[in-house]
Amino acid sequence: MPAYHSKYNEGDYQSVGNMFLLPIKTKFRGNAPYADMNQEDVIDEALDLFRANCLFRNFEIKGNGDRVLIYLILFISQCLSSINKNTPQSDAYKTLNTLALSSFSIPGDPTFPLNAMYTSPSDRYQADQMKQYMQQLRQELAMRLVDRIYIDNHPSKWWMCFSKRKFMNLSL
Repeated sequence: MPAYHSKYNEGDYQSVGNMFLLPIKTKFRGNAPYADMNQEDVIDEALDLFRANCLFRNFEIKGNGDRVLIYLILFISQCLSSINKNTPQSDAYKTLNTLALSSFSIPGDPTFPLNAMYTSPSDRYQADQMKQYMQQLRQELAMRLVDRIYIDNHPSKWWMCFSKRKFMNLSL
């Protein structure tokens, strides 16, 4: 059974390196284009496909939208591993916001785990653009993830059971 790929692989989107700058529904500052609030964006897509895709060890990249999806799935895994079943929802917001704002590497950095699949930015301006975009994705994803997985102030066991899983045997 093949993995699920991004529906944003085809389209006319601006790219940095070989990642698309896809539109997102967000209130956080950044360089991502704004998406229509009534339609699904790439973060919704990543949250929907996470549990199915994290079971795969191999993932064939079919476009630049898949690279954004891979990064988001790996960040969801990192978020789930940073909270536990007893973490209240208010603490999860704080923990994941801190994680989203913490220092992270981008393609081209020696510590970035996916350098084989991503092209590093060509200049300093593109590197700053990519860093801003990834920061905005991380912040918005962290907030939406808490809203999605918490039921009655406790994380859903159907989400937390994936906290130890590694997509493609990688982690951020």
